[in-house]
Amino acid sequence: MRAVIQRVSASEVRIGNESVGKIAEGLNVLLGIKEDDTETDMDYIINKLVNLRIFEDADGKMNRSILDVDGELLLVSQFTLYGDCRKGRRPGFTRSGSVDQAEKKYAIFVDKLKDQPIKKIQTGVFQAEMEVLIVNDGPVTLLLDSEKKF
Repeated sequence: MRAVIQRVSASEVRIGNESVGKIAEGLNVLLGIKEDDTETDMDYIINKLVNLRIFEDADGKMNRSILDVDGELLLVSQFTLYGDCRKGRRPGFTRSGSVDQAEKKYAIFVDKLKDQPIKKIQTGVFQAEMEVLIVNDGPVTLLLDSEKKF
C-alpha cells in the first residue's frame, strides 16, 4: 500500500462540476492499493497518517500531527501509484490487482480511517474520473509505503 501525503491549506475533489469532497487545513492523501495488501498494511498506513508530525508548532518546527492541529483529511484512491515505468514508454499496472478487489480494500481502509478521531474525513469516488485540487502547504509532500516499513 502506498500513500502520497500532502500537507494542505485546502483540497477538493470534483467530478464534473460537482464537489464530492472538500477540506480546509489538513492532509490530502492519494492512496494506491496493490493486489497483496492486507489489513496489516492498512493499519500501518493509518497509524502513520494519524501520528505523523508534519504540522508546525509555535517555533516553526514540524512537531504536530493532524490530531494536534484538529486538521481534516481528504482521501483519494489512485491506482497509478503502482504504475511501473521501468520498461517502455507506457506504465504497466499489473501490481494494482483487480478493480473489485481494490475497491473492497479501499472501502475497508475508509471504514478503518473513520474510526480515527480526525475532525473531518472526506473521500473521492473510487474509480471515477476526478479532478483533485490541492493547495500544498509548505510544500510538504511525503511518501509512505507499507512494503518498506522496516
